[in-house]
Amino acid sequence: MPLNFLRRKKAPVASDTPVAAPTGGMHTLRTGVAFDGITEEWRLIGRMDVEGRLSDALNKREAITIHDVRWGPMDDSGPMVDAPGLRSIDPYDLILVLAGEGSMPDLTDAEKAAHRVHKVSYDVALEAPPFRVIGTVYLHPGSEPDRLLDRSSEMFVPVVDAVAWLGDQRIGDPDVETVLVNRFYLRGVEQVDKRTGLKHQKMPGQPLGGITWQDRS
Repeated sequence: MPLNFLRRKKAPVASDTPVAAPTGGMHTLRTGVAFDGITEEWRLIGRMDVEGRLSDALNKREAITIHDVRWGPMDDSGPMVDAPGLRSIDPYDLILVLAGEGSMPDLTDAEKAAHRVHKVSYDVALEAPPFRVIGTVYLHPGSEPDRLLDRSSEMFVPVVDAVAWLGDQRIGDPDVETVLVNRFYLRGVEQVDKRTGLKHQKMPGQPLGGITWQDRS
């Protein structure tokens, strides 16, 4: 079950409102991997002390040291303020992670070719209440998107060319197009037309053969 470390009622401060950091030194560290994380109550922006892919670090399900952190309400109802008291994050507390600069190391041409050969792309809408993420997932042949709801050793699934929504409000930096979704929070998966975010409408008549959107979005 997800832990409640970052829920407002258990936040590590005396009041229910984030406290501004003392002046000096908060934004001097620039090591690690940039991240933008969303919990049930908070949005956290900072850097994680990890090497390699951010998704690999999160999928270890171990607490990760963080620094250079700011936080605020996840619905942007209040300002982002410095949070020097937040020194680590448990992946179970994160519903979404918008992958920032350096989080996905560049692939070689050979790795990109192997990725295209061995995985199939699906355009989907993932429901992780109260959030909805629309984008593309890459799955091994024979795996349907609905299988993302099953238990797996992969805790976070990457969604590329993605947009995260809270109702009608877009979440995160528009320039960030990869969203890591915590599968523990997933409640629905649907193949959609990524341009509209709506489920595909079946055309009248019988298929003529070949690959359809149901096989590959």
